[in-house]
Amino acid sequence: MNSFGTDVRIGSAAFESGGRSITVQEFIPVAPGRYPAVLALYGSGGIREGWAEQPAKLLAGQGYSIFVVHYLDRSGMTRTDPQDTRRYFPDWMQTIGDAITFASHHDSVDPNRIGLLGFSLGAYLALAVASLEPRVKAVVDFFGGLPEELHGFVRMPPVLILHGEQDRVVPVSEALRLQTLLERAGSPYEIKLYPNVGHGFGGLELFDAGRRTVEFLHRNL
Repeated sequence: MNSFGTDVRIGSAAFESGGRSITVQEFIPVAPGRYPAVLALYGSGGIREGWAEQPAKLLAGQGYSIFVVHYLDRSGMTRTDPQDTRRYFPDWMQTIGDAITFASHHDSVDPNRIGLLGFSLGAYLALAVASLEPRVKAVVDFFGGLPEELHGFVRMPPVLILHGEQDRVVPVSEALRLQTLLERAGSPYEIKLYPNVGHGFGGLELFDAGRRTVEFLHRNL
């Protein structure tokens, strides 16, 4: 039993995308039922050992089926650089679409309540997919943005934008640009900018971002 009072089953699975096997870490409430699903997407540094386990367990304990999608498996890499990111971005988008299909058929998932949560590059991918994929019902954007090529195609579900004003990797202007695009499109969003935070959250800011994430998902999934 975790601190939120809900038992969570941890496991792994795989699905195929583009002829490659894509690993998925699963954090599923033990009690039978159809839960809203959240697909979590890491950044360009890839998945680190144990990186997702604690936050994924906590979110699953709130009544979500969590799937950490190793989308870099599609390109056979564990981390990426800007050149490879430009090359493989469309392939990764397709893989995330395939991950949505995978999750929607999972026996713990309500297929009408699927959201995406991304960090940095993962947030760019989450927003890009959500702008084109009606199955996505909510997006949590941790220090990401929307690729410029998609600025003319903004049709978004509710979006939560979380960004540090001192971010030197993905500048806060990306969050402000996304805010402008969402307002222009009439898409619902929430935004929180952290004045003294760079590329990544810790301490009280991380606690606040986590609280906002849970509340946002409860309202929109």
